Amino acid sequence: MRVVVQRVSEASVEVDGKTVSSIGPGLLVLAAFRSGDSEPDLDWMARKCLELRIFEDEGGKMNRSVLDVGGGVLVVSQFTLYGECRKGRRPDFLASAPAEAARILYRKFLDIIGGFYPKVAEGVFGAKMNVHLVNDGPVTLIIDRGPEEA
Repeated sequence: MRVVVQRVSEASVEVDGKTVSSIGPGLLVLAAFRSGDSEPDLDWMARKCLELRIFEDEGGKMNRSVLDVGGGVLVVSQFTLYGECRKGRRPDFLASAPAEAARILYRKFLDIIGGFYPKVAEGVFGAKMNVHLVNDGPVTLIIDRGPEEA
């Protein structure tokens, strides 16, 4: 599993010109899944995202998590995070889980995050989405988890 986590002032997802979800200050989590991802990987990643201390405390240090600040979490599926670009000019997405498997993993990931924290919004799996965000900082992190990290 791979995620890109961005600390945001606000973020929203639009499908067919309509806003389907939005958050104020919090985290935008772009999530990609691959074959072999398991529930322990999803659980680890959910906890990692929620517990990352990337929000500032009173002293201006990044010491607080989204849980600490009560921010929102917007999770958007994004298979292109596994795009391989080293050869040629067109990325291949062979490392991404097939669509139906990824859909199941995405739902499980959302369920796990929602079990830990209630302020979770989501994109629309497989839809053409416009994701709007204001990156706060900017703070952007890439986190990988797979069988070799377990």
